[in-house]
Amino acid sequence: MRDVRMHGFRERTSVSAAIEMLERRTSPLGVERVGVGAAHGRVAAEAVIAGIDVPAFARSAMDGFAVVGESTFGASAQAPVELALIGETKAGRWFGGTLRHGEAVRITTGAPIPTGADAIVMAEVAEANGNTVRVREPVAPGKHVGAIGEDIRRGDLVVRRGRRLRPQDVGVLASVGMAEVLVVRRPHVSIVITGDEVLSAGDMPRDALISDADGPMLRALADRDGAAAIELRYLPDDRDALRAVFAAHDGDVLLVSGGSSVGPEDHAPTVLAELGEITVHGVALRPASPAGFGFLRSGCPVFLLPGNPVSCLCAYEFFAGPTIRALGGRSRAWPHRRVKLPLAAKIVSELGRTDYMRVSIIDGRVVPIMTSGASILSSTTRADGVVIVAAHHEGHGEGEEVEVQLYDQEESR
Repeated sequence: MRDVRMHGFRERTSVSAAIEMLERRTSPLGVERVGVGAAHGRVAAEAVIAGIDVPAFARSAMDGFAVVGESTFGASAQAPVELALIGETKAGRWFGGTLRHGEAVRITTGAPIPTGADAIVMAEVAEANGNTVRVREPVAPGKHVGAIGEDIRRGDLVVRRGRRLRPQDVGVLASVGMAEVLVVRRPHVSIVITGDEVLSAGDMPRDALISDADGPMLRALADRDGAAAIELRYLPDDRDALRAVFAAHDGDVLLVSGGSSVGPEDHAPTVLAELGEITVHGVALRPASPAGFGFLRSGCPVFLLPGNPVSCLCAYEFFAGPTIRALGGRSRAWPHRRVKLPLAAKIVSELGRTDYMRVSIIDGRVVPIMTSGASILSSTTRADGVVIVAAHHEGHGEGEEVEVQLYDQEESR
């Protein structure tokens, strides 16, 4: 590869071309089995077909009395029907006998319907007294009875392959007796923060040193996108130290913050080229134009993210985030809820370049954040979201409706 340090980029890859390269080269990881209680948020690696009916027996939907519905016909408040009370049954138990016309069995919600019964009289319209029950309203056969398989039928598709499991999906899987679920393995992500000037996250800035913001941000983003384990480490601007980390890496994704541009201490691109390949370096994207990515010889994708925090965030969202999600079986699409609203002021861009524009929403209109610096991370906390200006646009005019990807509201994919 051409060493761009102190020379600059001759040309930059379009965002769409870079994304296409990543999509061709990355796909979901292998599979693993997890307990159903740990399956929430995971992606199903196979379709699940119900092997049983749920419920597997007819059950009471009410507290009251199991009866032969026909034996209550004609009952009213003025002329109750009197039935013989022959016993009781509760959830988890079968009634031992057979119920006949003119008889009743006290029953609780969820209990199996006694043999011979076909309806439930609600407790509110009946009154037990010793060995009899006085019923004040008639009940039709089948009333308040949960039928076999009314929830799930044997042979029903319970979960489709590729579905990201929601809490209710986990509940349904448990209800059909699934102790374990086959899911896509989640990627292990390593984050390397480079720079002689960078202190560990949380350290108080001093002299010409700064506290790391990229590390905690990238950790949170990778967690959002389904990473299983996230390792964070700090390195000085030292080529040998960086090379050693690259050579020893055995995870699924490597994120490198800093050292990706054209300065004399930007070693990440040349190290990646030596130990694998650098597929893209320099993107027609603002901010984050020095971003790049490639692959170690193991096939592990390595993302070169600019050190400036907004550029780091931008490059992650376009390239690393979709890849991490895809490796874990999730959708590559950005996980933000989207709204369409009119612009309060025009947005200017440049043909051939994709722009990541931070915006606020005020009184139902989209207001561009005036601070555009790649190091002003607070601009993203003041913003409600971003507008992506595609490379084939020169911007958008005042009043034009644009799509905003909202920072604070995520879709479940």
